[in-house]
Amino acid sequence: MNLTIHSSFLPHLNPEASLAFYRDLLGFEVRLDVGQGTMRWITVGPVDQPDTAIVLAPPAVDPGITEEERRVVTEMIAKGTYTMLSLATPDLDATFETLQAAGAEIVQEPIEQPYGLRDCAVRDPAGTLVRINEKR
Repeated sequence: MNLTIHSSFLPHLNPEASLAFYRDLLGFEVRLDVGQGTMRWITVGPVDQPDTAIVLAPPAVDPGITEEERRVVTEMIAKGTYTMLSLATPDLDATFETLQAAGAEIVQEPIEQPYGLRDCAVRDPAGTLVRINEKR
């Protein structure tokens, strides 16, 4: 098989806040924006990676999900335990300084991990943990 990652889905609770984070702060381009209000599906991705996309979607809107499942998903999103995204940058310190100066919710400052990575972590507006690894 020859597979690539085409799209990954992350929840958004506020489309405008998510756009401010992914487009304005991280510099991703908006490739598609459909729907209206909180029922918007917004596809973003790195400018230099046109085949990789993140779809920011309203959470728990699948018609097959139960109210109890919807409640659990909403609670997990609020706690920041529902999703995670891992990104990489050649300059972790500069990236972290930019995120911190912009008021991103800092979870972990840059640190050398015992398993060989140097990374930091922030949360997006929906609570998604965004870990940023330093490319070496």
